[in-house]
Amino acid sequence: MHKQSRQGDVFVQRTDLTAIPNGAEKVKPDNKRVILAYGEVTGHAHAIPASLATMYRWQGDTLVEVNRETAMTHEEHSPIPLEPGIYKVTRQMEYHPEELRYVAD
Repeated sequence: MHKQSRQGDVFVQRTDLTAIPNGAEKVKPDNKRVILAYGEVTGHAHAIPASLATMYRWQGDTLVEVNRETAMTHEEHSPIPLEPGIYKVTRQMEYHPEELRYVAD
């Protein structure tokens, strides 16, 4: 497993954190999946089974705690293996003359 991986417009990076920080807000799973990002064009999702991971929001960041070896999946991309640990999730942004916006996947 790499410490960093990209699946479409979603970038995951393993952190050195050994525990989720105090004050982090747990994000509710959607249909038994932790959704890292929805595709704006297709409606597909970058997801991890909720039985194996929990997502949190903390100080403007998205963190995912993976409890057992699993994979981030998406209907149009190859699966990305994830080992147990805490990951920071970042969505790719793009410049547009009127604004910065998320890349549409």
